[in-house]
Amino acid sequence: MVSDHLCVASWRARPGSFVSLMTLYESNYIRLGWLAGDLRVLAGEHRSRRAGDVELKLTVLERSPYTTMLQLTYAFGRDGEAPDAPDLAVRVYHDARVAEAHAFGHGRARMAADEADLSSRWARNVMLNKWLEYCVDRGHRFGAASG
Repeated sequence: MVSDHLCVASWRARPGSFVSLMTLYESNYIRLGWLAGDLRVLAGEHRSRRAGDVELKLTVLERSPYTTMLQLTYAFGRDGEAPDAPDLAVRVYHDARVAEAHAFGHGRARMAADEADLSSRWARNVMLNKWLEYCVDRGHRFGAASG
């Protein structure tokens, strides 16, 4: 398993700065790989079930040669979704090996990211980073990463 402790920000980077945000994106990519294995070949919908925990769902929304858009959420209840569950759209940039929490929301109410606002991008991606670590610590895995 690749460790994200090697994602070292420049000594000039301040928390919330663009440089540290790019380091956070790199860490997100590594942690997402812990959950899902090789992100370049991931397709379709995947679910991770752990005893005593809520089902985690990862869906590939779109794919292009260099990027993949994923949705990561919990599946609660009968319909498999909950309005207040974390629900993030994550864009993976395969060539740069980074992953960005691109949008948040639920279903049709999904809100697009405000790309001009660095603090919003920082907050979304810190949330994704901590959530990915939590999911891995709980034992969640998708696809090839589960083996």
